[in-house]
Amino acid sequence: METTSVRRTSREAVASPDPSWRGLYRAGGISAFLYIVLLIVPIVLLIFTSPPISGGAATLQYIASNKVVYITELVLFLAPSVLAMIVFLALYMALKHVNKSLAAIGALIAIASQIMGLAYSSSPQSLNGALVLLSDQYMAATTAIQKAAYATAAESLIAMSNAVSASGILFSIGILIISLVMLRGVFHKGIAYLGVITGTIAIFSETFRPVIGIGYIVFFILEVIWLIAVGWKLYRLGKKAEV
Repeated sequence: METTSVRRTSREAVASPDPSWRGLYRAGGISAFLYIVLLIVPIVLLIFTSPPISGGAATLQYIASNKVVYITELVLFLAPSVLAMIVFLALYMALKHVNKSLAAIGALIAIASQIMGLAYSSSPQSLNGALVLLSDQYMAATTAIQKAAYATAAESLIAMSNAVSASGILFSIGILIISLVMLRGVFHKGIAYLGVITGTIAIFSETFRPVIGIGYIVFFILEVIWLIAVGWKLYRLGKKAEV
């Protein structure tokens, strides 16, 4: 009986997240909550500042008049990328005992997507770091030809920012794969199924973002709910590991 009990205990230990990573679990949970906050704040700023939705010249003039707000929005849209990397690294450590290969693939894809987003320094709602420089050049231009050239360049950047996002699609795939691994493990199956639904809808939303317009908000709401659930579980996992 004692031998059977020892074997059962050993199997349970192997089938559980490594408690030595409790600090990372807590960091992942906190990062998930901060990720949500840092995304909501710039969205609120966009609502209140009402930037133009099209037009290179109008956008450059708006940036010149609201430079501090624009840069703040851009930074707050990009900063969560680092937090997302921490979340998915923590998810990998919490799920690698279930399926090491799939957990690694899902986490790697999601993290790579965030690195891509940072590399391009652009985000939804036509926010792009290069537009700040173009705005300065546009306002300093002295001829109509120069202004037209800067406005045309701005329109190209805006079109790129609003086009299909490879980074967004990869992030969605990462969510889907990680959520499939969650179907077996310490995460509640409800969180896993929500992640599968979120990842699936996200892939569609990112692929057809230029077409669905405001419908993109469906994915955003699901992502927020999923991240809250994941963040809470990771944080509790970090606290539990201390016991």
